[in-house]
Amino acid sequence: MSHVFHRQSNAAYPVAVAGDGPWLIDDQGRRYLDACGGAAVCCLGHSDATVREAIREQAESLAYAHSAFFTTRAAENLANHLIARAEAEIPDNRLDKVYFVSGGSEAAEAALKLARQYFLEIGQPTRHRVIARRQSYHGNTLGALSVGGNQWRREPFEPMLMPATHIAPCYAYRDRAEGESEEAYGRRAADELEAAILDLGSETVAAFIAEPVVGATAGAVPAVPGYLTRIRDICDRHGVLLILDEVMCGMGRTGHLFACAEDGVSPDILLSAKGLGAGYQPIGAMLCSARIHDAIAGGSGFFQHGHTYMGHATACAAALAVQRRLHDDGLLDNVGVQGSALRAALEAAFGQHPHVGDIRGRGLLLGLELVADRATKAPFDAAVRLNARVKREAMARGLMCYPMGGTIDGRRGDHVMLAPPFIIGPEHVSEIVEKLGQALAAALESTPAAARP
Repeated sequence: MSHVFHRQSNAAYPVAVAGDGPWLIDDQGRRYLDACGGAAVCCLGHSDATVREAIREQAESLAYAHSAFFTTRAAENLANHLIARAEAEIPDNRLDKVYFVSGGSEAAEAALKLARQYFLEIGQPTRHRVIARRQSYHGNTLGALSVGGNQWRREPFEPMLMPATHIAPCYAYRDRAEGESEEAYGRRAADELEAAILDLGSETVAAFIAEPVVGATAGAVPAVPGYLTRIRDICDRHGVLLILDEVMCGMGRTGHLFACAEDGVSPDILLSAKGLGAGYQPIGAMLCSARIHDAIAGGSGFFQHGHTYMGHATACAAALAVQRRLHDDGLLDNVGVQGSALRAALEAAFGQHPHVGDIRGRGLLLGLELVADRATKAPFDAAVRLNARVKREAMARGLMCYPMGGTIDGRRGDHVMLAPPFIIGPEHVSEIVEKLGQALAAALESTPAAARP
């Protein structure tokens, strides 16, 4: 009997004992091709010697020092690297300071509290409201869950959540009108933000938070061209901070170290995790502008927030080794090459599939939306949990993918997300598509006909 409190209490999990590049190996010797990076985390796979050595070296000299007493070279070097990359990659970059935490939810909490404290420090105490989007995900802590827009995740905890306003997502497959250009749709979707700000009163709004590419909640849904540019303009005109959540889509996952670079937009605050440390150590980060940092430094001088393990030396050393691998060894280029190859292979295999409505994403963050009827985009009955069937069939074939339900509104819809390590090659692309096809066919075969409209 296991004494571990697992995610699903009635599940029987295989025991992972080893990693080999993009593969995980269980205690029965079975190999699983990790086509989702766990949860878009393991961008270097599971056996990177450079990162393991960096962890060993740091732990031998200094594993941890509390940030109330010390900084460390590991934290300083990682922060310098990230800001240098932001300066080089993001047009009109605003990011200048890095606040290290242990994961994405912590980064979201830090950002929300920093936004509030910033306006207190500059004498605008009425600004406290946060606007976010439906079908967004920003973490599972209560603050992050409050601004998250997935109803299924929120519902049990609604009495405990802080108020937040949610506008429509940028979800072209479902929401773009027939004959409407992507640019016109993007402007229409973005203008919901301005309407919400005016409705609430701009003097009360502190921040707007969004993912440049929505991850597991909606299945790799990218912003359409011009959407984030319009969002940036609206925020600037109304004095609202723009928080971009790149926990899943950042750190090279889309082919850019910072996903917002492809949109030509710099946020005031950016959230990072997952691929920052590639799973070798738990780490996240909140990056912010010098303007925000300096308001704190020149005011109270103290950000009223903190965690025990922030700036953890071993985690920072591991993350810096990961980032140097991405930058120095051409792995971002491979994201572009293999991302294009995987997208093309998915289009060839599923582009006309009667139950695949949309194939989307950027780089090595790709999603397939599953539909009961391709013509009408009608979803399968949520009760049959098609996504869980696909996951089960894929695992039986040695493929890890990321199927989820509630794609449309938190309750209806299914998708499969793919986010393989950046080290994959053509042979892995072929295997991913072949096994995914087998898993989808088997899952559909076991789905009752009554689940389809």
